[in-house]
Amino acid sequence: MQGAGRAFPVHDWPPFDAVAHLTITRFSMTMCAIPGGPAFFPEASMSETLERFSPQMRSVLRIVAALIFFAHGSQKLLGFPASDMSPDAFTLSWTAGVLELVGGGLLIIGLFTRPVAFVLSGLMAVAYWMAHAPQSPFPALNGGDAAILYCFVFLYISVAGPGPWSVDAAVRGRR
Repeated sequence: MQGAGRAFPVHDWPPFDAVAHLTITRFSMTMCAIPGGPAFFPEASMSETLERFSPQMRSVLRIVAALIFFAHGSQKLLGFPASDMSPDAFTLSWTAGVLELVGGGLLIIGLFTRPVAFVLSGLMAVAYWMAHAPQSPFPALNGGDAAILYCFVFLYISVAGPGPWSVDAAVRGRR
């Protein structure tokens, strides 16, 4: 006498249709309430929103990388921030310091961006293979992580351009 005196027999409890309806309704409401859910935002909106800032972020990447790079040149040649490194004039280290200081300064303001970034990318490739790679094949062990990153960031900037916040863009806008 299983289920006797009940609206539904025990083996049929809970009624499948009611559970299915409740589950589907709860899922639909959840999808509508979740930011990014189909009823809330279109699927590509985040990508489209971020895409609008792509040129400005190119400028930010250029400026931040150049500021840090400029500081390396300043440390080598001017001793600021304080450093034990003071290369003799016209040595390889001194030449790298000049390129870091002058090239970093030009990249900060965005003047001659593509050729300067290309030269600095080459400088960092040479620095990695001459100073870091002979110590170990692994960048984490040979201290060459920054040289590799600078190399590829500058290579990207030489291909992608300076972005809108640059002297190059201002000059191009006047033509």
